[in-house]
Amino acid sequence: QVQLVESGGALVQAGASLRLSCAASGRTSSFVTMGWFRQAPGKERAFVAAITWKGGNTRYTDSIKGRFTLSSDNAKNTVYLQMNSLKPEDTAVYYCATSPYWLLTTSREYDYWGQGTQVTVSS
Repeated sequence: QVQLVESGGALVQAGASLRLSCAASGRTSSFVTMGWFRQAPGKERAFVAAITWKGGNTRYTDSIKGRFTLSSDNAKNTVYLQMNSLKPEDTAVYYCATSPYWLLTTSREYDYWGQGTQVTVSS
């Protein structure tokens, strides 16, 4: 079992920055990748970014490249999603999740999920 807790969501204006955190506990040795997904109202959950737990390899969806950056602190079992130049279309609930696979982008490949944190970007 892996427990995930996200934090850092907020209401901000367009152009602002936020840093989301995802703290993992439990069997952290059981997963290869930690990913971030987001779900906007009325839309399906979509892949945002992922990072390998060992090695720090990353993968990003095209719409956030150059604006969002993933990093990890293995000593704290925490992954960070730094979000810069936020846009109203980034408004969503952001979820972190773990996967036993390498940097996949489909949600069905992720088995443990956090409760989500709300990010709202006003124009």
